[in-house]
Amino acid sequence: MRVVRISCVGTRHLSPPSSSAAHSDVSASSAVLSNADAEDASCGGTGTPSLRIKKKLTCVCFYRKRAYERICSNMTPLQEERLKRLTKRMNNCFDASRADHQDALRALWSATYPEKKLEALISDQWKDMGWQGKDPSTDFRGGGFISLENLLFFAKTFPTSFQRLLKKQGGKRAAWEYPFAVAGVNITFMIMQMLDLEASKPRTFVRSVFLQMLSENEWAFDLLYCVAFAVMDKQWLDRNATYMEFNDVLRCTRAQLERELMMDDVFRIEDMPSFSLLS
Repeated sequence: MRVVRISCVGTRHLSPPSSSAAHSDVSASSAVLSNADAEDASCGGTGTPSLRIKKKLTCVCFYRKRAYERICSNMTPLQEERLKRLTKRMNNCFDASRADHQDALRALWSATYPEKKLEALISDQWKDMGWQGKDPSTDFRGGGFISLENLLFFAKTFPTSFQRLLKKQGGKRAAWEYPFAVAGVNITFMIMQMLDLEASKPRTFVRSVFLQMLSENEWAFDLLYCVAFAVMDKQWLDRNATYMEFNDVLRCTRAQLERELMMDDVFRIEDMPSFSLLS
């Protein structure tokens, strides 16, 4: 992947410059690159594009699908608006005293177990979903309210996949499986770290690529969450993992998501190869 400096212009795809000019610009921009191949190799990958944008550059572009595609730190008004709404969701802590947060918990239960009545918001029934105790509000510290929204979105948008993962259907399962709901909270937190959305300016290409996806679909974060959950479960089965390996599986899940987001022809979450895991 070649990286060049360009001035900020309006088009998304640019014609490739001459080979000599490109070579010169790449040399000048070598500080943009960082190497995460060793970590990615441990997850069975071929090298995650982990290019970092040099702070002084307003725009850089990289060779993708036989054309140079621009990644800019300057956002469009639509990107700014949607990012602001998304970061507001990310910073919304779960509050068990709020009626709307209580309603969201009840909605999650109804979407998960439509034929089973929830006895109370604090109940041992929640353990069946993979919460650590009888009060799920204690498990939201890392992910906040958005992690509950993500689980609810998954349950309503891809109910078949949601139920399959919840019930641990398919594949050879470990005797000590990951807790479904708590895993979901961890996935939300992992995606927030990966996308680095609260940085003042883009520091990675993955973040900037995602912002372009967000401008096309306001639910891009929630869709990416569903893909991530499916990828994590597949990684779990492929590695024949147990509970103590959950963090390693999550790290490899992140590496795979980063690779797919940077692939040719991936311009929407729905274009990611692993989106096909959902149903």
